[in-house]
Amino acid sequence: MYEWSPSLVRAWRTLLDWVSRQARANLEVLDPGSASLEEIWARDDMACVFMCGYPWALSGIRPALLAAPVPSPARYRGRPEYVSDFVVRADGPWRSLEDTFGGTIAFSTEWSHSGYNAARYHLLRYLGPGQPGLFARAAGPYMRQRRVIEAVLQGEADVAAIDGYACDLLRRHDPEVVARLRIIATTAPAPAPPLVASPGLAADVRARIQEALLRVHTDPTMAEALDNLLLTRFAPVNPEAFDLFLAWQRAAERAGYPKLA
Repeated sequence: MYEWSPSLVRAWRTLLDWVSRQARANLEVLDPGSASLEEIWARDDMACVFMCGYPWALSGIRPALLAAPVPSPARYRGRPEYVSDFVVRADGPWRSLEDTFGGTIAFSTEWSHSGYNAARYHLLRYLGPGQPGLFARAAGPYMRQRRVIEAVLQGEADVAAIDGYACDLLRRHDPEVVARLRIIATTAPAPAPPLVASPGLAADVRARIQEALLRVHTDPTMAEALDNLLLTRFAPVNPEAFDLFLAWQRAAERAGYPKLA
């Protein structure tokens, strides 16, 4: 979900290699290649994989929760949470979210919280009586958020909501791209995407991986990797926290705005 650049890939690999050693789990770090996130989440050999909390909450058979990242930027308040940023081209005419109404909004997938569910809930405040939508159309699914950003930069869409933590990582590791974007609105915070394991993973292995994640910040040798990943630590996960995603979905459905457009 956050493989935005070669330097980020190296940092994630450093983290996962450390977790593997500490947990005595002999984990194999795989290149996802062309596999979709849905295909990855359906695997029965996941040991430590990021998963958006919205599809986790929607799942019938839920992967086991391990830990949640606590991003270091101040806007996350030292909590395991994230936001969505509405972005437009920096050289475009849009200065507010309202400026984009009547245009095109891009999205990654309908099961993405940051790219769809959070955006849909945030937009409810702008709906009026008898007003079924705000945009002429919704462009997508683009599947990955990097493609959503490209759609905005290439003029395929006027605006899009993207993962705020991913945007912060992009600002650190690919600042030239972020310089071409303007953030015009930000959603309320929600629980950060957790790291999960397949339900069938042995309980003792899962416990050792979880324990390693929760103490990685105490190892001075991991300070550089965590800094590059904009993380202060990993925190325990409360399953009930993800009820928020379903509450936002129901709010949109009650308002007659089930689809982003």
